[in-house]
Amino acid sequence: MDFVAQPSAEPVALAADSGLDALGPLTVGGLGPLQVDPTGGGIFALIITFLLTALFYAVTLHLAATFFIGDVPSQRAAYVGPVPAAVSILLGRYGVESVGFVSPSLGIVVVLLATLVADAIAISVSYRITWKPAAVLTALHLAFAAVLGFALNNIFGFF
Repeated sequence: MDFVAQPSAEPVALAADSGLDALGPLTVGGLGPLQVDPTGGGIFALIITFLLTALFYAVTLHLAATFFIGDVPSQRAAYVGPVPAAVSILLGRYGVESVGFVSPSLGIVVVLLATLVADAIAISVSYRITWKPAAVLTALHLAFAAVLGFALNNIFGFF
């Protein structure tokens, strides 16, 4: 005869004065310190999102810089990639919900402009170019990121 343990909605009772919950002493909100939140949120999801976004921006910038400047080291794009990734992630809620007087449709414009300005500043510093070529390279970076983003969305169906 096989016995199968049935999951219980209630935690297992431990010693009353032990101060431990059913999952052990190192849990925070029912999860261990290295466990991923099954609902998809948390610091782990934020870190992975930031790293993937920075990688995407670095790859598209390197493609745009190679097209615009010529042979350039890929490390310069790797230095720039985290800047627009951080700005777009930190300001991302402006495009989703209304914040103060900023509606979601206006919030998308705010996020896009702030990301482009941060990208242009980082490109100018990293590639050691003046503002005019940095603006052109930023526009090319936006174009390459849009085309590659649409293509990846059509292939994998992220959105």
